Amino acid sequence: MGYPRLIVDTKKIFNNVKTLVKMSNRNGIDIAGVTKGFCANTDIVSSYVKGGVKYLADSRISNLKKLKAFDLPKMLLRLPMISEAEDVVKYSDISLNSEVDTIKSISKAAIKLNKEHEIIFMVDLGDLREGYINEDDLYEAIEKTKDLKGIVILGLGVNFTCYGGVIPNKRLVEKLVNISKEIEDRFNLKLQIISGGNSSSIYMLNNKDDIKGITNLRLGEALICGTESAYGRRIEGTYNDAFTLEVEIIEIKEKPSVPTEEIGRDAFGKVPMFIDRGIRKRILCAIGKQDVDFDTIYPFDKDLIVLGGSSDHLILDGSDSKIDYKIGDIISFNIHYVSILRLMTSEYIEKVII
Repeated sequence: MGYPRLIVDTKKIFNNVKTLVKMSNRNGIDIAGVTKGFCANTDIVSSYVKGGVKYLADSRISNLKKLKAFDLPKMLLRLPMISEAEDVVKYSDISLNSEVDTIKSISKAAIKLNKEHEIIFMVDLGDLREGYINEDDLYEAIEKTKDLKGIVILGLGVNFTCYGGVIPNKRLVEKLVNISKEIEDRFNLKLQIISGGNSSSIYMLNNKDDIKGITNLRLGEALICGTESAYGRRIEGTYNDAFTLEVEIIEIKEKPSVPTEEIGRDAFGKVPMFIDRGIRKRILCAIGKQDVDFDTIYPFDKDLIVLGGSSDHLILDGSDSKIDYKIGDIISFNIHYVSILRLMTSEYIEKVII
């Protein structure tokens, strides 16, 4: 079996999904299971479906194509490109939108394919990624699109923490719900979905009043990592080790902890900084920044220090470890969402699905 490799325990993911679905359903909330973190791997998606998600959601059309075998509504998370309007209608049932011109293109595609496509209008409540930040602009967009053939206005949505780091709270949720009520009254619509964000909204499930009126959450990190993303806390009853990274040691040498000559830019164009710890045992492993995020991997051996590396190499400080590592030994890591995303995307990483 080759290295580096990523081991995925689908039983732990199933447990996480079942736990989060139960928590959410108690609050009248359905879950859209986000599959982009593992490139819509069908074995892992099966754990989502068995765990009780109501929708499958992804940002990429190429991933949505993989989900055709699953009999659940498919949701496109990233705002559609006009150039992909026909594929949006073919491979997703619902898409998140904030541009009238794009919705018109989707309407034309839906008419051509003799289908109806449901849309969720996105509003921006301060995180400054996608969505209407001005309510009047939102109402104008609905007025222009509500009678388009092939289009059904399904609901309203918001995103938090992904760009601006804005943490959802009761006040912002109430604002979203109030906008949805205004839309219903003004346009004589019944919105089926009020999507209150992603894994950063999970912490509010502990208080029903904080999230009252929300009917949907789009969850990825919480399901595969067992953590909410507002504060990075572990969710009770979940596993945070469903994904394990294993890498092989290719060199062990005693070396200075600071380069000995003039320092310029590294392979990624940045000037590196170093801590002088003297002569240390440096362990070189066969994986790099092309495959993984060094800031979100955590050695099972707590005495190892992740120093950094380059596009193809990971460098660890093994001086304090109680383990006498040898060339060819395997080092294991717990990993978080960003690294899971990169590792699953990389064709250079072997994936082992349990």
